[in-house]
Amino acid sequence: MRSSHPRSAAVSALVATALATGLLAGTADAAEGSASAEPIRIHDIQGTTRISPLNGKQVADVAGIVTGVRTYGSRGFWMQDPDADDNDATSEGVFVFTNAVPTVAVGDAVKVSGLVGEYVPGGVSSGNQSVTQISKPAVTVVSSGNALPEATAINEYNVPAEYAPAGDPAAAGSINGLTLEPSRYALDFYESLEGMNVKIGTSRVVGATDPHSELWVTVKGWENTAKRGGTIYGSYESQNTGRLQIQQLAPIAQQPFPVANVGDKLTGTTEGPLDFNQFGGYTLVARALGTVKAGTLAPEKTKAQAANELAVATYNVENLDPSDPQEKFDNLAKAVVANLASPDILALEEIQDDNGAKNDGTVSAEETIKKFTAAIVAAGGPAYQWRTVNPENNKDGGEPGGNIRQVFLFNPARVSFTDRAAGDSVTPTGVTQEHGKAALTHSPGRIDPANPAWADSRKPLAGEFVFKGKTVFVIANHFGSKGGDEGLTSVHQPPVRSSEAKRLLQAQAVNGFVKQLLAADKNASVLAVGDINDFEFSATAQALEDGGALYSAIKSLPKAERYSYVYQGNAQVLDQILTSPSVKNFTYDSVHVNAEFSAQNSDHDPQVLRFRP
Repeated sequence: MRSSHPRSAAVSALVATALATGLLAGTADAAEGSASAEPIRIHDIQGTTRISPLNGKQVADVAGIVTGVRTYGSRGFWMQDPDADDNDATSEGVFVFTNAVPTVAVGDAVKVSGLVGEYVPGGVSSGNQSVTQISKPAVTVVSSGNALPEATAINEYNVPAEYAPAGDPAAAGSINGLTLEPSRYALDFYESLEGMNVKIGTSRVVGATDPHSELWVTVKGWENTAKRGGTIYGSYESQNTGRLQIQQLAPIAQQPFPVANVGDKLTGTTEGPLDFNQFGGYTLVARALGTVKAGTLAPEKTKAQAANELAVATYNVENLDPSDPQEKFDNLAKAVVANLASPDILALEEIQDDNGAKNDGTVSAEETIKKFTAAIVAAGGPAYQWRTVNPENNKDGGEPGGNIRQVFLFNPARVSFTDRAAGDSVTPTGVTQEHGKAALTHSPGRIDPANPAWADSRKPLAGEFVFKGKTVFVIANHFGSKGGDEGLTSVHQPPVRSSEAKRLLQAQAVNGFVKQLLAADKNASVLAVGDINDFEFSATAQALEDGGALYSAIKSLPKAERYSYVYQGNAQVLDQILTSPSVKNFTYDSVHVNAEFSAQNSDHDPQVLRFRP
């Protein structure tokens, strides 16, 4: 479905003024006697804000040169006026939505009559910006084989450092009504080029080729550079203005999309129309695609723990179930052994039940875990034992029927698990004292499962371990996802992050439980680990750390190494290990084996912490 923004009173007034002055000559609404007025040009349609002043109006005989044709997905073509005006805020290009496969070709000079509208990819509720377009078109090809308008370069010199203007408080934080300032804000700069023929030079890849045949580059090679070649998202104010998504116009069956990893180079010139899509915002849809020059990035291997060090790791294995290819089990197992150095305790997230997404009431994951631990042994690793608590059917979110949960693996040759009246899906574990030390009432057990914070979400799994006579408490977490949050390119600035509210409650619940452990024994060794689904600088992390109960250990790394996930070209933290005050002199490693690579066994990088209890 394609939808248009409703016209505001201001836009209506603008259109009325345009009608009165004859600027809409050639439209269905043109007044008599205005035939001699200047025809509507593309920059008149685009205007100086994100919403066309002609939104909802018919236009006739709008002239341009075809710069790109898309025969799949949202089918249509881009055209551009080769005779630009002198206003940097007005784009000279526009997308013509044909619905059917377009019959024009690149280089055609065309005249288009149709309906001006604002299409919001993903729908208005997504918070995405809109694409100004002409729909229901009547197209006349005037001539063919014309030279294309010169591509506008996008580079480190002309993309502003400031990301976006603040939204208008009177318009619910929207930037739609603000006049574009392309020399001041990156989002305004890109919007001023919407639909135009643009180009980039050789650029570093900061988001690997994904299954949808797209990758991300940065045109600012120096901007918040990660140690291994990515771009660090280190705060809500460091959105990284140089990031740009790259797709291609040619169908994949006709021209395979190149495979690239983070740190590779997209060399030469990449040129084509600048689109805006639902999954990443501004996107260069390449008519001419550069060549990928491979870098030397390889999966990391962490240092093995010393004999007197306890290694605790966390790994989101992305919906693992027995129906997955054996290759996935084998590759994940090899990573545990070769890249994580067989940690003593491994908290897994997204272990599915024994028949995966088949929604038949199955909740046991014993077959999934057996298959994975057998693969670890086959890869030369230890014979891990495990503990978990099965969820209630379809009560913990994730893929329907999959019943994802957290699982503890532990190497019995190095560490023992203290079983205490194993809890079930609805029974909360608590804190007690034993011989003056903290202990769990249920181990393994779930933390506060009836708390509304965990509705349709994974409940934390707590376990009590002993390493060389010392008790260590580990809490395996998988907080609520970021689903529903608006993207960085949202029409609202700052974007609305609605999912945070739930994670904040979840963090408060875990923090409260840790405080109970510390109240029973101030020197208790506690690690809260897992897929926190939020940044180390977020309110979620701050709530986990409240009162000094925990510390997000990834902050011990240099900023250029703080990430576990790459999203839309931003290397960011989602997976964390947090430590109680007695866990000192630790070594932390975010082991980069997935997030930077096109070939992934999971979309997360595992984390490992080594310390001496």
